[in-house]
Parts: sequence; structure tokens; C-alpha cells
Amino acid sequence: MITISAFRWVPPFAQGQVRDLRARWALEEAGLPYKTRLLGQGDQDTPEYRALQPFGQVPILEEDGFVLFETGAIVLYVAERSETLLPKEPRARARATQWVISALNSIEPFVMNVALIELFYANEEWGKLRLPGATEFMNKRTSALSKALGDKPYLDGDRFSVGDLMMSTVLRILPEITENDKRLADYVARCTARPAFKRALDAQLGDFKEAA
Repeated sequence: MITISAFRWVPPFAQGQVRDLRARWALEEAGLPYKTRLLGQGDQDTPEYRALQPFGQVPILEEDGFVLFETGAIVLYVAERSETLLPKEPRARARATQWVISALNSIEPFVMNVALIELFYANEEWGKLRLPGATEFMNKRTSALSKALGDKPYLDGDRFSVGDLMMSTVLRILPEITENDKRLADYVARCTARPAFKRALDAQLGDFKEAA
């Protein structure tokens, strides 16, 4: 069975956002059973864990001696087993993969620039100076994404894919993204209304509740 590593507990602002949620969601969409390997404080820094994940992050996926880290790699590995996530048609598969990479490279870094300032450095003088510019650049990227989405239900048309899974989790990071763009708000709501997302979110939050 697949095992996904996750933190036993994180502060409330991070609950429902930790990246093992993306792996859990992919597994739920694919209908693949899994169990969790919950890490306590400091477990991610042990030599054993660092040998599997050199940066000490979650999640890692373990299956029959095979280990994989980075959520993009994990969700694509899972998606290979699910036509729900990756269509069979080669070009449609390529487009779905394209949107996974776009979410991680073209959108998330700029969202995280803003999120980190707002969460940790809002009262620092440099943070006050940097936030407007970081927000402006993020908004340019999300506006371009909104334009690319257009009136389509999903990024590649009528069909949900692993690209939508990744993109919608990125857009959930900051509420102001969807508060300021109804098209993206409707898109995220559409993606996260899927039963597989609810099961994944409930599972992550349930782990945190048990540890509280």
C-alpha cells in the first residue's frame, strides 16, 4: 500500500494547506488506498527522513521500497494510474501536465511571496515595502490565468485533470485571490466541490484533530 508522509500537527493557519493534501487528493481521485506516516516535531530532520527527503519536507510517497518526493512528481505518478487525472490521448495528457508545471512554476512562487510576507513579515519595514510590489506581480499572474481559463469549466475545457487539482490548491493559499476574481473563485469552488477533495481535506484535518 502507498504511504504518504504528513505532519502530525501544524499551526491553525496552515491546516488544510500542507502539501500532503495534494497527494491525498490525487490518491482519492484515483481510488488508490493509502496510509499516512505522521511526523512529530523534529522528525523531518532525522537522518532517516532526510535520506528519503533531502529538504525535510512533506509529503513523500513510499510504495514497495520506492520513494518519491515533491508534490508535483507525486501527483503525476499517481495520475498515471487514473484516467480521471490524466487522459489517455497523448496531447491531452501533455496539456494536463503543462498545467501542473504552470501551477508550480508560474503561479505558486508569486503567491507564496505574498503569503510569506503577510504571515510572517507584515510588521517588518522591508515587508511593508515589498508587499505592494509582490502583490502587484502576483495579481498579474493570476489575471493572466483567469484570462486563459476564460469561460471554460476547467483549464483544458470541460474535463477536470491533475492540472486543475494542482492549480486549485495553489489558488487556495491566499483568500484574496478568489475574493478579487469571481472567475477564479468559481473555478476553485468547482474543483474543491469534488467528493475526492472533501475526503482528502477531512483526512488531513482529522489527523490534526487527533494530535491536538
